[in-house]
Amino acid sequence: MNFIDLHCDTASLLLESDEELKKNSFKIDIERLQKGKALAQFFAMYIDSHKVESSYAYCVAMLENFKKELAKNQDTIALCRDYNDLLLAQKENKIGAFLTIEEGEALEGSLDKLRYFKEEGISLITLTWNHENSLGYSNFEWRDQGKGLKPKGFEVVEEMNHLNMLIDVSHLSDAGFHDVIMHSKAPIIATHSNSRAMTDHPRNLSDKMLKALADKGGITGINFFNNFLVEGVLERKLQVATLDEMLRHIIHIRDVAGIEVLGLGSDFDGIPNPVEIEDCSQMYKLSDKLLKNGFSFDEVEKIFYKNALRVIEDVL
Repeated sequence: MNFIDLHCDTASLLLESDEELKKNSFKIDIERLQKGKALAQFFAMYIDSHKVESSYAYCVAMLENFKKELAKNQDTIALCRDYNDLLLAQKENKIGAFLTIEEGEALEGSLDKLRYFKEEGISLITLTWNHENSLGYSNFEWRDQGKGLKPKGFEVVEEMNHLNMLIDVSHLSDAGFHDVIMHSKAPIIATHSNSRAMTDHPRNLSDKMLKALADKGGITGINFFNNFLVEGVLERKLQVATLDEMLRHIIHIRDVAGIEVLGLGSDFDGIPNPVEIEDCSQMYKLSDKLLKNGFSFDEVEKIFYKNALRVIEDVL
């Protein structure tokens, strides 16, 4: 079955290594995307703003490096800026590559930098990562959940709507999430977040948030990080993330907010733990699991790619 994965951190690993996009030792490369029947992969330009001198400069370097990798492999993978680009890639039997930024501080508070990244092929921005930035507050810790968007955050949301860019709230505080829901004129997305009712972690979405996301026409991508999936407390940091845990979250999210809000956001190459789905070539393990547990073929297709396609068409 085809799939669209809404989040991976492969681009940052490529920048910091001598490995290549076609074939590497990571969880995602072109050969394994082909084997797994990927329709599209969202590649995040991930930045830890506390570890770089300039988030903007680091993001530009990562973006340039990744686009070189795309150019070397243009016969098999295509940069997609919008829905029509993805349709063309599909027609040419190529994987669609959507480029994103995971850390709004890459903009350094500048709408001109936002417009620059749009021109360079960025389709989605995760407004915060694990730190407070010029746009708003992170949900990395419970203490900041009541703090919403900053004035510059509202400006960026408005301009992203104008530029037809996807707004990602996966790392944003609860109050920031609700600010975006209320302020955005377009559907929004949580690229890699699970259910807080199933795993009580600040990075996950509450039932209220899931319903609001669904009402807005958005989606959340199921994250394969064990800490966001496990019931209770992790027994060990490198505990395997299992299909049973994914199923538990998917069933709850479907029951609370409907099948239309579900997608995939593996977080491959950004999470330390092993996963029962060992890499992107094995996404079929999850589709098989869902089909064996009462989900129809149409419902699984919606989770795997149709819901993401809808949002891509609506926004991009």
